[in-house]
Amino acid sequence: MINEEKQKSDTENEPSEEKAAIKIQAAFRGHQTRKSMSMKAATKKPEPEPTRAELEAEFRADDKDLCNAATKIQASFRGHQARKETQITQVSQAQKDKEQQDKEDVEKIDLTDPDLNKAATKIQASFRGHKVRKEVTN
Repeated sequence: MINEEKQKSDTENEPSEEKAAIKIQAAFRGHQTRKSMSMKAATKKPEPEPTRAELEAEFRADDKDLCNAATKIQASFRGHQARKETQITQVSQAQKDKEQQDKEDVEKIDLTDPDLNKAATKIQASFRGHKVRKEVTN
């Protein structure tokens, strides 16, 4: 009876031990593969650029699928460029508009307003007090 229980517990542990062994092996194989790939990439010489003749031999101008693919790539890139330029233009225009609005706001200020003079005096007094307190602590 004790032997039967021992055999049962041994067989119950086998699947989890087997799963653990498989996980360890998989991780190690992945590690080995990544290491060998990085070694190959480090020692691999860059391929030279193909010559015009080689490109013309590989890609024929009468290949409709190839021409359609090239057209799609070009259209996609040109669309990307246009969106980027439009965004830059919109940002710069918004900056110009804000600067113009700020300039107009400043021009609208009534410098003869007594409340404005009081506010300016209060700000100046605050700053001078801050400056003196800073000098005293130093």
